Amino acid sequence: MDLRASDETTRASLQALIRLQADARALKLPSAQQARARQAGLQRSAQRGRGMAFAEVRLYQPGDDIRSIDWRVTARRQAPHTKLYEEERERPVLLLCDLGPTLFFGSTGAFKQVRCAQLAAILAWLALLAGDQVGGIVFNGNTLNVQRPARRKKSVLQLLDTLANHQRTSLENSASEITLDTALTEARRVAHTGSRIFVLSDFLGISENTPALLGALARHNSVSALRVVDPLEQELPQSGRFAIAGIDGPIWFDASNNSFQQAWHDKTTQHEARLEECFRLSGVRATNISTRKAPALSLKPILGPGGRIG
Repeated sequence: MDLRASDETTRASLQALIRLQADARALKLPSAQQARARQAGLQRSAQRGRGMAFAEVRLYQPGDDIRSIDWRVTARRQAPHTKLYEEERERPVLLLCDLGPTLFFGSTGAFKQVRCAQLAAILAWLALLAGDQVGGIVFNGNTLNVQRPARRKKSVLQLLDTLANHQRTSLENSASEITLDTALTEARRVAHTGSRIFVLSDFLGISENTPALLGALARHNSVSALRVVDPLEQELPQSGRFAIAGIDGPIWFDASNNSFQQAWHDKTTQHEARLEECFRLSGVRATNISTRKAPALSLKPILGPGGRIG
């Protein structure tokens, strides 16, 4: 597949990211199995709360659950009082989206930066449809843009605009002064306790500090790592000459060269082991997402019923 044939395979436009709202709505549609269960009266509510938040204390009324009696207030006021709770339905969803130099690459499907932007867009739409607050941290090596979570369509559109404008058009000015570690450090400052956080990256730029930064973020939040991978990064063809874009122009390699194949395999194996250790130490669950696969299909296995962000 020639990825140069379509701009949408190398760079996702704002209009394309907005259109992904339809994919998010499709993910929220119930499956045939869910529909049958609901018809049979066996379907659990898809609106189950994420917890119960304290609302107020009032005088006890007949029928109130005695387990909710506030004994301190009861003793102080010499009359039985009960605690009232309300279902928590709104929470912050924070999307860390890596659009750095290593993501300006793709051999199949689309560039990694396109898949990252598309995944972030669908997750943002899903969160908004669920009534959650949506925010993001978008970084591309040169710049870092922070948008605090808010429950407004305008905020989602602003995030999508940032995603569209911070994708790369070339490898010029590809200094990586702002790294994944920078974004993770910023996320700790921005995220409220109990946030749902997705880190979208190829994780090629991890450092010895990354496990601690991820772990600190996961200590008080629910964190998932979505690792975008191009098939060529995991396994080279057995033969043929190929060119990869570099800062100084195309870099050619001969896939039939045994020494080159071995060096590639060794480097890939070392990075996979390092990355596995990073996620193990941080306690963060990681999911590999191939550039070959459509983003909505890639997200479906990690979402709850009705496209719920777990």
